[in-house]
Amino acid sequence: MQHDELTLNILKSIETTSSQKSLANELEISVGKVNYVLKALVDKGLLKAENFFANKNKNQYKYLLTKQGFQTKIELTEKFIQRKKEEYEQLQKDLKKLKENPIKCD
Repeated sequence: MQHDELTLNILKSIETTSSQKSLANELEISVGKVNYVLKALVDKGLLKAENFFANKNKNQYKYLLTKQGFQTKIELTEKFIQRKKEEYEQLQKDLKKLKENPIKCD
């Protein structure tokens, strides 16, 4: 998974996923990698981390998108869509070539 795609997936999932472990399971990556990326996103100002005050585990945080994080999410989504459109167009060209020049098998 590309860096931008991982960041986008975390920014999309953070609003509905309550723990790093469930986020890691959802994205099929390690908890350590989720932790690393979340810390980087907090450092960049894209996420804000808040402690659950009523939680017995003081190390558990709730992550919230900042205004900058929301804007980054939009930009990464636009890039992702553009990349997928280009991939689709290339696949269409490849398919057309295959149809025009079929391989003959005996």
